[in-house]
Amino acid sequence: MADPPGGAGDPAKMNWSSPGEFSSLTTKELQQNLRLEKRRERPVQLLFEIPSSRIVHQSLSKHVVHEVVVMRSGSFDSRRVSVERRYSDFCQLHHKLQEEFREELEEVQLPRKLLTRNFTLDGMSERRLALQDYLSQLFALRCIRHSPLFAEFFTTPEQRQAHVLLRAGQFKASVELLQTILEIQEKLLLWQKPTLLVPTLSALVVCYRDLDQPEEAICTANRVLPTVRRYGLRVYRAALLELMVDLGYQLGRPVAQLQEELTVLRDSERGEATQRSLKEVVISNFI
Repeated sequence: MADPPGGAGDPAKMNWSSPGEFSSLTTKELQQNLRLEKRRERPVQLLFEIPSSRIVHQSLSKHVVHEVVVMRSGSFDSRRVSVERRYSDFCQLHHKLQEEFREELEEVQLPRKLLTRNFTLDGMSERRLALQDYLSQLFALRCIRHSPLFAEFFTTPEQRQAHVLLRAGQFKASVELLQTILEIQEKLLLWQKPTLLVPTLSALVVCYRDLDQPEEAICTANRVLPTVRRYGLRVYRAALLELMVDLGYQLGRPVAQLQEELTVLRDSERGEATQRSLKEVVISNFI
């Protein structure tokens, strides 16, 4: 009879310090254990792929946008998440990084602008491979992969668009975009501060509340509140607590502790910052 997972026959759970047990393993079990050990030791990395490009035609001009896919190694990425960026976006990123990390970037060169063949299949393919390699070189530098500038490259345009939609009352469209942003940020989170997710999660709370989805709103609020508390984000904290109290009453949940926390916070720091709604706080980030 086969052993259950985690039992005596599971190579992942065996005590490998015993020579007797080691010698009794089959070749297949040894190979399986080796793969498991390598998987545990292999550090998680970000991988970048630019699989496609397209030409955008405007009234008096045209330009190329490249699909940039962000993936994590070491685990199965079940969802393909990508954004589109122009070559000029890469130029802006490089310029910002050079202002802060000029010495560290001495060996990293931004692919040169093509003077011809910009819109040919060969030219776009060549550009994709060069930009893909450029992102990998940036990520290889510790100072860059931990820099907020690197994370912002993958999300800021979409965040601005999501907030435009939010201000226009197009909450469903905003949620779809914010969820994509959140997935990318979660892939980047190992190398960024946890506060990276706060603006996105807070915007989702606002959208869910205005879409009359209180369960989703309170669930997302509960996810973001610990980070807001831990890092002392007072503007978010007061607005978030106020919204959570309202949602708690709506859902028939206990709110006494949240109400007390909100009262203490407002008494300790009187001012306009603690009186703004969460929607006002969220929108102010991208005005």
